[in-house]
Amino acid sequence: MKEVRTRFAPSPTGYLHIGGLRTALYAYLYAKKNGGKFILRIEDTDRERYVPGSVEIIYSTMRDAGLIYDEGPDVGGDYGPYIQSERKNAYLEYAKQLVENGSAYYCFCDKERLEKIHSEGATKYDKHCLSLSKEEVQARLDRGDSYVIRQNIPLTGSTTYTDMVFGDITVENKELEDNILIKSDGMPTYNFANVVDDHLMGINYVIRGVEYLSSTPKYNLMYDGLGWERPHYIHLQPIMRDATHKLSKRYGDASYEDFIKKGFLKEAIINYIALLGWSSKDNTEKFSLSELVEKFDLSGVSHSPSIFDEQKMRYINSLYVKEMTEDEFHDYAMKFYGNYDYLKGLDLRYLSSLLCSRVEVFSDIGKLTEFLTCFDGFDLSLFANAKWKTDVEVAKAMLPSLIELTENSFDSLHDALIAYGEKAGYKKGQVLWIYRIALTGAQSTPGGAVEMALLLGKEESLRRLNECLKRLG
Repeated sequence: MKEVRTRFAPSPTGYLHIGGLRTALYAYLYAKKNGGKFILRIEDTDRERYVPGSVEIIYSTMRDAGLIYDEGPDVGGDYGPYIQSERKNAYLEYAKQLVENGSAYYCFCDKERLEKIHSEGATKYDKHCLSLSKEEVQARLDRGDSYVIRQNIPLTGSTTYTDMVFGDITVENKELEDNILIKSDGMPTYNFANVVDDHLMGINYVIRGVEYLSSTPKYNLMYDGLGWERPHYIHLQPIMRDATHKLSKRYGDASYEDFIKKGFLKEAIINYIALLGWSSKDNTEKFSLSELVEKFDLSGVSHSPSIFDEQKMRYINSLYVKEMTEDEFHDYAMKFYGNYDYLKGLDLRYLSSLLCSRVEVFSDIGKLTEFLTCFDGFDLSLFANAKWKTDVEVAKAMLPSLIELTENSFDSLHDALIAYGEKAGYKKGQVLWIYRIALTGAQSTPGGAVEMALLLGKEESLRRLNECLKRLG
């Protein structure tokens, strides 16, 4: 059996989109599951859409996500170069081979003629230049006339191939168009270049989006015309934003880097993306990358589109956060604490100990700590608690004593609060509720009354308690 060789061939047009990353992931998993090689190739022939810096983003994203390729532009290999624009000279020679055996032809039609036939109702090119004699073609080439090379699709019959997910696919040849293989500037189109590159790089398993399912016969006719072995095909259903819209870079849908900035862990992103179009036989949802390699099987690839659900990804992420040690959580949280100026001066390690059981995604840090900025002017009705039978009047009665014990007993605050309640005839829950609201002005906080006082420190706690007493009059 031949060594399995898969590839991921992104265009450098911006950040690596979630849909593209899933294609890369499945290609990586299939290759590694079968002891094969995973190759990265940059398809940069569309210079109009090229975004400077995109290639470096692709490299860094792949490395960060753990999708380590065996061959590629920055790691080398025996089948380079791995950047399409550096392979330009090869394509024209293969296109000429197709011309010589009748699988392609020179087309000299100008833009005006093409617009005219479309305005008259044509839905595809009419093979006009296929009727030119060899002598006329050569004369026009010698004259330096502008030309493209088009594929010559048969007008009759059909083409069948087997997709490893969808089974046998048959397309009537009359439905296919004589697409351009070599553009007038001498550069290949995507349709032609990827066939040539896949063959020359020994790619024998092509994994890509289902939008290519019906056009794959065009590629197979090129393989046949060049006398090359066809690869195996694995087509994937799209990832959707909702029931009718595809997840798309064009509409600003999130990239891998966006989710990292939001505080998702890379392991969770890869885990969730794996589930967008594939499921394990035992319906397990949490996998490390090595476990995905072990479990991945084409029988689990879905025949239906998947809808991207960020809430589900949050849940997956929370499973990974829960597994972090407190030190691991703190080290990762430090990347986000700097986003919030109001956290300066606090004991951040202590804050991490309070947040680690409450954070699902690290951007939650802002939501869980924003109470620190909202103290002045908070709604005094928060002192009302039906369960503990507290209100503003109870708070007004308690606060002078709470301030005093904070001043004198901060190092043994919990015991001091409990003792105060027993002496003054208040229940423990009443004291802790009033104390926490007076300190934070927040309905919910990432810790109880004592934890909030320790986080704020004695000086800030006293400042807040005194400010609250002034407001209560």
